[in-house]
Amino acid sequence: MKKSVRAYLNSPMGPKTTHFWGPMANWGFVISGMMDTKKTPDAISGNMTAVLCIYSMLCMRFAWMVRPRNYMLLACHAANESVQLYQISRWLRYRNLQPKEKAAASD
Repeated sequence: MKKSVRAYLNSPMGPKTTHFWGPMANWGFVISGMMDTKKTPDAISGNMTAVLCIYSMLCMRFAWMVRPRNYMLLACHAANESVQLYQISRWLRYRNLQPKEKAAASD
């Protein structure tokens, strides 16, 4: 086995640690959020999306502050933050349009 591969496998960020498998598992949030962009906005939970935004912000801070810095976790939660912010913008637009559509329908 090459020396560089062996060094990576045994590093503090390598696949033998939670610093590797934690971010790998968290990419599921990102994939799920991206799949949800195809759904209609009425299926979005504003509360859950807001909680996921806060969760990703806190995890980004943790990934930056922990030693050694966990750039994989930071990238994963930055991606999740952007997906969740897009979802919450869709939900807010949908929620704000609903009263106008109901008023127009009753006229």
